[in-house]
Amino acid sequence: MDVDTDTPSLRWEDVHGPARAVMYELLGSQDTVLARTLHDEGWKGQPLKPLGLTSPQFKGAPKKNGVYTTSSDGSVWFGSPVPEIAATLVASLASRTEIVWGSARLKVRGFNIDIGSEASDGLVELSTATPVVVKKESRYLLPGESHYLERLQHNLAHKADVLGLPAPQGLRVLEAGPRRRFTVRGAPRIGAQVRVAMEADARFVEALRSWGLGLDTVQGFGWIR
Repeated sequence: MDVDTDTPSLRWEDVHGPARAVMYELLGSQDTVLARTLHDEGWKGQPLKPLGLTSPQFKGAPKKNGVYTTSSDGSVWFGSPVPEIAATLVASLASRTEIVWGSARLKVRGFNIDIGSEASDGLVELSTATPVVVKKESRYLLPGESHYLERLQHNLAHKADVLGLPAPQGLRVLEAGPRRRFTVRGAPRIGAQVRVAMEADARFVEALRSWGLGLDTVQGFGWIR
């Protein structure tokens, strides 16, 4: 979704903080039962929510230390690997002229459905547009730290199980961005953008592109470019 805003910057707590509420409001406007079931129970008896989105991304935003600046060329991406959920999202997004994102109002300039390029089985590289969140118990992990790959692989295997697809193998981190910290509902989320490689089933690669890597994808983390 292409967006514009007259707000020159977003508050840091509004970068990822409103994402979850925005997603469920969009779903609930078309299907209250689906939105409530996903929120309360997850999908098909699993607590994972097969939903993904980004924080608002702004091309050409002026660089300013410590400020999340905006521009007139913004976008927000939404997705789900489950056709029923994706169709509900499309119906909701197609009817919108504005999205309230925290204290900002995002005016909708355009809306496109991105089917993506066809994947093939085997080795694939994926890069994220937003930080990937990985945890072991209560501690956030960053690329290169002990247990990071293990926990990210576990998350991928869990997602594959929810979708009834084979889990990927041979996960490697090829590149990692700097540590990023955001506040979501008063609590921190810590992660980094990554470029990873893995051996994966083409169907699972397609699913990940509309779901994301790691935890808290419904808060806008881990979205794949």
